[in-house]
Amino acid sequence: MKKSKTIEKGTSLLQEFIEWLIYVAGYTLVFIIVTSLFDSVRIDSDHLIIWSFIIVVILSVLNKTLKPILVTITMPLTGITFGLFYPFINVFLLKIVDWLLGKHFELHNIFILFFIAILLSVMNYIVYQIVNKCLKKVKTKKEHKHE
Repeated sequence: MKKSKTIEKGTSLLQEFIEWLIYVAGYTLVFIIVTSLFDSVRIDSDHLIIWSFIIVVILSVLNKTLKPILVTITMPLTGITFGLFYPFINVFLLKIVDWLLGKHFELHNIFILFFIAILLSVMNYIVYQIVNKCLKKVKTKKEHKHE
C-alpha cells in the first residue's frame, strides 16, 4: 500500500515537471517569435534562446509567488472592470522581468506588452489542452493495465 502511494507521488511530480517543461518551451518560443516580430521588444541576440529561457523561468517564479498576491489585492478592481484589469497584472510582471534583466530584455511599447500577455494566455490555454489530453491517455492506459 505504501509503495503504491510513493509511486503515485513520484508519477505526479514527474507529470508536473513535464507540464512545466512544456510551458517553458512554449513560452520561450512565444518570446522568440515576439522578438522577431516587434522592434519594441528586445532580447539579447547573442544568446536569444538562453535569455528567452531565463525570462520564462523568472516569469514562472513571479507567477507562482507574486501574481497570487497581486490578484488578491486587485480583485475588487478586476471585478469592477469585469476582468479587464487582469492583463495589467501580467504587464506589471513582464515589466518586473524587464527591470531585473536590464539590457538583456527590454520592453518599450505598452501595447506590445498587452499583446505578449495575450499570446502567453493563448499559449497557456494550448499547453493546458495538450497536457490534459496526454494525462487522460496516461490514466486510461493505467486503468487498462490494472483490469
